[in-house]
This record gives sequence, structure tokens and C-alpha cells, in this order.
Amino acid sequence: MSMVTNTLGRYFAGRFVVSALGVFASIFLLLVLVDYIEMVRKTSGLVGVSALVVAETSLFRVPQLLEKMMPFCILIGAMTCYLALSRRLELVVARAAGVSAWQFISPALASAIALGVLATVAYNPMSANLSELSKRMEAQLFGNAPGGGVQDATGFWLNQINSDGQVIINAARSERQGLRLTGLTLFRFDTDSKFKERIEAREATLENGYWLFKGVRRYSLDAPPVDQDRFELATTLTAAQVRNTFSTPETVSFWQLPSYIRASENSGFATAGYRLQYHKLIAQPFLLAAMVMLAASVSLRFFRMGGVQKMVLSGVGAGFLLYVLSKVTEDLSKAELMHPIVAAWLPVLVGGLTGFLALLYQEDG
Repeated sequence: MSMVTNTLGRYFAGRFVVSALGVFASIFLLLVLVDYIEMVRKTSGLVGVSALVVAETSLFRVPQLLEKMMPFCILIGAMTCYLALSRRLELVVARAAGVSAWQFISPALASAIALGVLATVAYNPMSANLSELSKRMEAQLFGNAPGGGVQDATGFWLNQINSDGQVIINAARSERQGLRLTGLTLFRFDTDSKFKERIEAREATLENGYWLFKGVRRYSLDAPPVDQDRFELATTLTAAQVRNTFSTPETVSFWQLPSYIRASENSGFATAGYRLQYHKLIAQPFLLAAMVMLAASVSLRFFRMGGVQKMVLSGVGAGFLLYVLSKVTEDLSKAELMHPIVAAWLPVLVGGLTGFLALLYQEDG
């Protein structure tokens, strides 16, 4: 009996993993196609741009987008798996053999936790590195001209005040958490807040005590534009200050978050967003398990009993409400109105307990 249970458990786990990875791959291909079309539209006015490079840039951008949708991939994959097993009466056979719902759900729970651990320790660093690589490739595509060519709608803004006046920096794209910027426009003012000049640059890197700009064109009120290969601008900003301004928690990999949090704390910056991201990544395996519980609570109904469509819609609705809850707790945590640990684990507890109570009512109620 033990051997039969183990074999059946491996079968259920395999079916779940195949369904979840199938949903993951389908959404991945859809996002790649949509992002590729958008990149083609943005690069349509550029000369000498290879379609392969554009496709590569889109391919490297998608993993970080898909990481946010991973709980829904698990939810839909688990629902697909259990609905298929129920439709082919495999669950009926398992129940007739004395296997309870808790027993054939546990392999999927274990698989979801394993997938969550893999997503946290391997997929997250990979997606962060690929995102940085896509930004570098995008900078090469759009950064051939001074000013960076095509720029984002808002970009990144930085204000610094030195002994010789004020400088407002706008960058279209940021790499290495702000240590390298591309598509730049600078507005310089003197000590009396009077406009001095506007500077456009292809790229800039933060060096020790100054910004180094390359591919520079300077515009002033009483002289024609001047082109320069490089231009240095003194700054008192440190690497930690720049990272805190330009980086977002999603761009920092799981393994770098602890050291980044310590550096930000030593510099006196708020770390709530980065602490939340760190605890969310730790809680991610259990969030995926909670999604399996939700999916199982709406997918174990036999097809002959009817009402399957309503159950599936209720499962999708529960997943959407859980997403709304996670966004609310995330905003409260970033505003320092909720502790990051509570904000990261509350959706896990709500989703897991909801699925557990629904299954408990269906099976033993």
C-alpha cells in the first residue's frame, strides 16, 4: 500500500508540475510576443537595427515581468491539473482506492514549495541579471545619439546641489541600480538659481566623487552647441545614495538584498520596500502552496455534479482578491504603516487558510 501511495503521489506531482510549467510557458510566449511587437514599434524609426537584437532584448525583459505572475501560473496550472484528473475520473478511482483529497493534494503542495524555492534562489537572480542585460542592450539600441534617442515618458530624475550651483539630471534608463545611466538631459543653474546651460549625453557612470558623461552636447544661451567626447561633473553623492534613488526592489536579486539593506541602513535611507521584497521572496514558496490549496478547493468537484464553471470562476476571483490584498499590504508596508514581515506573510496566511477551510468543509464538513 505504501508503494502504491508513493507511485500515485509521484504521478499527481508530475501532472501538476507539467500543467504549471505549461501555463508558465504559454504566458511567457504571450508576453514575449507582446513585448516584441512593442519593441518593433519603438525601433521602427532607427536605422540598422537587427530584428534578432530586438527579439533578444524583449526575451531578456520578460522573465522579470513573468515573475510577478508566478502565483497565478500555479493557480491556473493546479486548477487545470485537477479538472483534467476529475474529468477523466482518475480522482474517482483514487477516492475509491481509499485515497483522501488531502493525500492527493499533498504532492502538489510539496511540488509548489519546491518550485517556489527554485524561483527564489535561482529564477529571481536570473531575471534580475537578464533585466540588467536588456537595459544595456536597449541603451545600445537607443543611445547612439546625444540625448539617448528615444526616451521613456518620465525616466529617472535626480537633483544635486554643489558649490557652483544646482544640477537637475534626467535619465531615460538606469543600469546597475543607477550607477550607469543612459539617455541623459542635464539642466544646470548657478548659485542664484539662474539657468546656465542644458547638456545632453549618451551615457554617464558614477565615479569616485564625480559623474563621467560621454557623448556630450552642451547648449547655452549665448553660444552655439558644443560637442564633447566626455564631461566630468563633481558630485557628493555616494553609490548607496544613487542606488536608493534609481533602483527599485524588484531590480535587486535575492542574494544581494541583505547587503543592500545593510548599506542603505548605514546611509540613513528607508529600507521598507527592500525589506518587503526580501520577505516576499522568502514567503514565495508558501504563497505558491496557498495557491494550490485555493485551486484544489474549487477544482475537485466531479463534472457529473455540474457547477464546475462557477467553481472555476470563484477560484479565479479568489486569486484576484488575494492579489489585491497583496498590493494593499505592499503599499502599506512601503509607506511604513505595516511591518514588512506582516505585509509579506498576510496574503500567504489568508490564501492558505481560505483554501484549507474550503477543503475541510468539502471533505469533512
